[in-house]
Amino acid sequence: MPILILGLVLFLGAHSVHMLAPGWRKRAIARIGFLPWKGLYSVVAIVGLALIVIGFGMARAQPHLLYVPPMWLKHLNALLTLLAFVLVAAAYVPRNHLKAKIGHPMLAGVKVWALGHLLATGFVHDVVLFGAFLVWAVTDFAASRRRDHVAGTVYPVGTLAGDALAVVAGVAAWAIFAFLLHQRLIGVNPFI
Repeated sequence: MPILILGLVLFLGAHSVHMLAPGWRKRAIARIGFLPWKGLYSVVAIVGLALIVIGFGMARAQPHLLYVPPMWLKHLNALLTLLAFVLVAAAYVPRNHLKAKIGHPMLAGVKVWALGHLLATGFVHDVVLFGAFLVWAVTDFAASRRRDHVAGTVYPVGTLAGDALAVVAGVAAWAIFAFLLHQRLIGVNPFI
């Protein structure tokens, strides 16, 4: 579990600097330059992600059950994860109503993904992983919305074409991951 926690601290910490220490971030970028900053940020995030994967695998080898969720929550998780994939796609598809309304659909997608997985799994390592991502996403979403409000940020108006593209891309990515990759990469069939 310590490797999982260290990975979460590095990965989520790197992704939190903009909200927890924006002044320090600006000074660091001014001192070393934008590209070196992005390089350092990327290295820390990649190391954190690698430690999350390794630590989660190690923790799964010695599972400690906290609660047994009912089967219907596993099915609900599949639907929530589908919604999460659509939200993440909406972060990258220009001019869609989700981005126009929410402002930060990727963070909303991470919240939905993490909540769904917390509902559907009951081991300590699951609670640590998905709980950490849920707390981070809720906090970052609130901070990002507050920052947008203060800055007067207005996102482009959504279009039906943008909505359709976000939904199609999200559903396609979800289907590929759920039916082809989840079992292979994670070792868990999301529908059983």
